Amino acid sequence: MQKLLAYPLSVLYLFFFGLCLLVFHPIQWLCFNLFGYGPHRASVAVLNLFLMRCTHILGTRYTFNNTHQIPTDRPTIMVLNHQSMHDIPPVIWYMRKQHPKFVSKKELGKGIPSVSYNLRHGGSVLIDRKDSKQALGEIIKLGKYIETYQRGAVIFPEGTRSRTGHPKPFKTTGLKLLMRNAPSALIIPISINNSWKMLRYGKFPNGIGNHITFDVHAPMEITGNLDELLTKIEQKVVSGITSFK
Repeated sequence: MQKLLAYPLSVLYLFFFGLCLLVFHPIQWLCFNLFGYGPHRASVAVLNLFLMRCTHILGTRYTFNNTHQIPTDRPTIMVLNHQSMHDIPPVIWYMRKQHPKFVSKKELGKGIPSVSYNLRHGGSVLIDRKDSKQALGEIIKLGKYIETYQRGAVIFPEGTRSRTGHPKPFKTTGLKLLMRNAPSALIIPISINNSWKMLRYGKFPNGIGNHITFDVHAPMEITGNLDELLTKIEQKVVSGITSFK
């Protein structure tokens, strides 16, 4: 019965989701080209708030637990598990003071209103998963960028999303490169739960009635042995994942 109800609600959700992308695309263009980085960043944050609100049609709720005072005058590296595209709007909105930038696959850089424009012009990097040299070069570029401008990088070290919510082993090369190229960055481990349920039936219909949670753990300094630190970061993220098949 729940899946049956998900069909009409998903059609309605996708309509408003697409409408938001179409409306905000020219808004982003105007902000970026006429007013610069600050207004463009603000337009992206508001877009992602609207995208979250669209999921309320599906009965989705969000809880973002962050009890830590995260500074805004130094770079940050946000490290998260990955369960679906619904991981991204809450991070952009709730962590907007950290100016989040993403390591994304190059395919997302074309053809998606608003999303592709922001990835190309907002400070994120696009990597070719089939070209390791290009991918590593882009990650190095992102590390240097956040170090210079005191902004935030967002990385999903699992590489691909977990379709069951169960955490995959971290691929640490990219994260290590970010840390080496942004040595003053503060590491922010974040655990996501229940986002995978939005795609429990596949791409369509969407799952309904889900409560997606984000738990921000205590920030970590980049000190000592990097491999040991990477292990601690992974353990911290995984420790907060409680919802999976």
